[in-house]
Amino acid sequence: MCGIVGAVAGQNIVPILMEGLRRLEYRGYDSAGLAVLSDGRLRRQRRQGKVAELQLALDAEPLSAHIGIAHTRWATHGIPSERNAHPHISFDGLAIVHNGIIENHEQLREELKQQGYVFASDTDTECIAHRIHHHLKSKPDLYSAVRATVGELHGAYALVVMSEADPDLLVLARCGCPVVVGLTDDGNFVASDVSALLPVTRRFVFLEEGDVAEIRKTGTRVTDLDGHPVERQEKQSELSADAAEKGQYPHYMLKEIHEQPRAVAQTLEERVANGKLLQAAFGPAAAEVFTRVEAVHIVACGT
Repeated sequence: MCGIVGAVAGQNIVPILMEGLRRLEYRGYDSAGLAVLSDGRLRRQRRQGKVAELQLALDAEPLSAHIGIAHTRWATHGIPSERNAHPHISFDGLAIVHNGIIENHEQLREELKQQGYVFASDTDTECIAHRIHHHLKSKPDLYSAVRATVGELHGAYALVVMSEADPDLLVLARCGCPVVVGLTDDGNFVASDVSALLPVTRRFVFLEEGDVAEIRKTGTRVTDLDGHPVERQEKQSELSADAAEKGQYPHYMLKEIHEQPRAVAQTLEERVANGKLLQAAFGPAAAEVFTRVEAVHIVACGT
């Protein structure tokens, strides 16, 4: 599964983004990256491989910023590579990270090419970035452009967007894939999983299906797809940052046994839309491979 972390705060958020990615490594991934707005300009680092490789790149070229997004990618559309790693960007300093699968990405890609957009990756995510930029030409702000874009997407997604045009804003949208907002007095944070944010907060708001949210240092606003405000209750996590890995269980084996149903559900969550499993969940070559499949063998070991 892919992993998302985002932050807008009064402090340097780069270490928080990196720690969040480390805490999401359990989800599995093939590349990692982050983008920040530093002195008002978009800067990005991506690496194929482990989060540690991304950290080495940041050690060589340090970044400091008050707003940013980060991601660990598990390849679906496009092979594992740096060019396909998130965040993806469009014109005018717009960047996006995305979990899930967009079923109609090929149609969107062709329309965008006809409008003059040039693609730097093979991903469905880059289609979303360019589509948001396209809508920004006729919409008053980033929030409105994101809302217009997600109304055109078929599939499952959780996405976070930022832009040089509004350097204190993250825009989130959710359909099928989980995303949580972490609240603090000095800023607000975003992640795929509570565990990524426990070092900075225990106050959380869980977005629901169809939610679109504006996240600023000073507060948050959540609406439905039509732009109507909705209330999402703040919840307090009882887990400490250290205990999160084992949770309520005395040891990891017992935790693994009891979490099997949730692990299967989370694995499928980003890969199901309209009651069916998305073909692209099985990888870039799925369409060609499935024409030759005659049987499926499941092999397993362990608890």
